[in-house]
Amino acid sequence: MTVSRLSRLFAQTRILTRQEKVIQKRTATTTPTGAILPEPEKQPFGLLSLVAAVVPGLLIGAAISKNIANFLEENELFVPSDDDDDDD
Repeated sequence: MTVSRLSRLFAQTRILTRQEKVIQKRTATTTPTGAILPEPEKQPFGLLSLVAAVVPGLLIGAAISKNIANFLEENELFVPSDDDDDDD
């Protein structure tokens, strides 16, 4: 598939260097003969796979940010000042 895309890209660049009019076809939804392609297969467990991908990412990101915040506070690189709370 990659080879066919690269060959098509090189063919189009040769056409563009000749400065001819380029007529582009969109073949994403049709076959070369013009027939409409069938509907793509639906993935089973779509919502479950989405949750299985998002939840671990959020948990890992939260754990990393918590560890970095603790590291910064222990080394006094970033410590919130107490002066901001005295608005009286």
